[in-house]
Amino acid sequence: MITVEHLTHLSTSNQNALTELLGCCIDSGASLGFYKASESNILTKYWQSVNRELENKLRLLYILYDNNEVQATVQLALCHKQNGRHRAEVEKLLVQPRAHRKGYATKLMAYVESQALKQGIQLLVLDTQSGDNAELFYQASGYTKVGQIPNYVSDQEGRFHSTSYYYKHLKL
Repeated sequence: MITVEHLTHLSTSNQNALTELLGCCIDSGASLGFYKASESNILTKYWQSVNRELENKLRLLYILYDNNEVQATVQLALCHKQNGRHRAEVEKLLVQPRAHRKGYATKLMAYVESQALKQGIQLLVLDTQSGDNAELFYQASGYTKVGQIPNYVSDQEGRFHSTSYYYKHLKL
């Protein structure tokens, strides 16, 4: 059974599952701000910082489970500027590499978008590595590409890659 949960705090078991998921995605080639074979303590520290932001209501975190097993997650970084409370940034959409093509990302993003609207968020923005399969997913999900910045990120071998920027206006 597929369920989606909005978490306001990460338990140790959720933190461990998310650390493993992030590591699997990195090792499968996803550009997520970390190099391949990142040390688990670096990834654990990342999730600890996310947990602090959850507790301080700076970020929203959603996890998709299938039969009580974490299959996907995504975050919304909230804008707290007075004139930007209607927008959020989509960050770290992660899907278990062995679970690709099962519709988890589509289900999770549809849920997140509906929840965002309920909270008054009407504009989502995101970035992803140019040329990555994620671009095709976001385009198919109704996100509009507004441009890219060349040489924005580097890989472990020191090669530079462009990053593409997208947005989506959510319908009330």
